[in-house]
Amino acid sequence: MRLLNEAHSKPVTRRSPYLVTATAVAATALVGAAAVDPDSTWYRRLDKPAFQPPSWAFGAVWTPLYASLAWAGGHALQRAEGERRRALAVTLGANLVLNASWNWLFFRARSPKAGLVGTLLIDLSNVALIRRTADVDRTAARALLPYAAWCGFATALNAAIVRRNPG
Repeated sequence: MRLLNEAHSKPVTRRSPYLVTATAVAATALVGAAAVDPDSTWYRRLDKPAFQPPSWAFGAVWTPLYASLAWAGGHALQRAEGERRRALAVTLGANLVLNASWNWLFFRARSPKAGLVGTLLIDLSNVALIRRTADVDRTAARALLPYAAWCGFATALNAAIVRRNPG
């Protein structure tokens, strides 16, 4: 399906939301990754729980989660119209900002407590994102469930680190 972009008088395909969400998710990954330093002395000295995955596992998990987030966002945005589309885009954008911010709160600010607040906000944002997505497309909403589950796991991990490192 082709639409006419009236501002530029040239055709635009409905695949544009996929490009937009893929770009936004990739930017989120890059901005977040810039703050991560699992080899820092500070991070290595933190008392971590036994269920802490090895460092390499985070990249292995986040890569497909980010891909599913980009696909689900593009899929839902392609189907949404009007106010629903705008609200979904804002909710997704806020979620991505919170996602990238966590790394800066935890690693760069060296604050597990700030990271915990950040990850709780991500969890709340995930609920809102899944609800808005489900209003438009249930398949896309289901594709977000592994992302939300991993973020929930990250919250539990972050909370355990806060408990084990009170100072």
